[in-house]
Amino acid sequence: MNNAQRIALLLAVANLTLALVFPPYDYVSLLLGNVATFDGFHFAFAAHPNGVVNANFLALELIVILINACIALLLLRTPPARQRPGGNPRQRAVLALVAINLVLVLLFPPFEIFSAISKAALPTFEGFYFVFGDNSLRQIVTSILYLEVTLIIVNGALLWLLFRDKTPEEIAAEQARTLAQQVRAAQRK
Repeated sequence: MNNAQRIALLLAVANLTLALVFPPYDYVSLLLGNVATFDGFHFAFAAHPNGVVNANFLALELIVILINACIALLLLRTPPARQRPGGNPRQRAVLALVAINLVLVLLFPPFEIFSAISKAALPTFEGFYFVFGDNSLRQIVTSILYLEVTLIIVNGALLWLLFRDKTPEEIAAEQARTLAQQVRAAQRK
């Protein structure tokens, strides 16, 4: 582990600590029919009357912090001697875009207004709002947020694999066809 990776790891630990010390809270109001609406981020060790930790959003925050830490460790690794000095630029770009997308998804999560909240299988959806804005009458739609995060991670992983460098042991499609024709010709003799 090099110095840049150590710094990235320390930043990840600091972010995890910050997310756990100031978790997201929902406010459960009797006026709104005991529907939990997003209340913001509050100090974990303070009294929060009618406040409950939004465990789903907190879990997503922690997952995104850990994934971004892993991406930072991959981007900042010392490349082996056989690789290019900067690594594969397309893979690095994919990792950076995935990290940026994950942060944006958490900064602008999907919300629904409290009056539309129901127990239906498909939740209602009002729009994407800035998480630090006034969302006192809205609830985060965690099922849509989970889908967003999952699709970003899966697409990023597929693109990362697609852009990987071919090793000398791997052969191209044309070489595979030529080899197959040679094997067939040898079997016929």
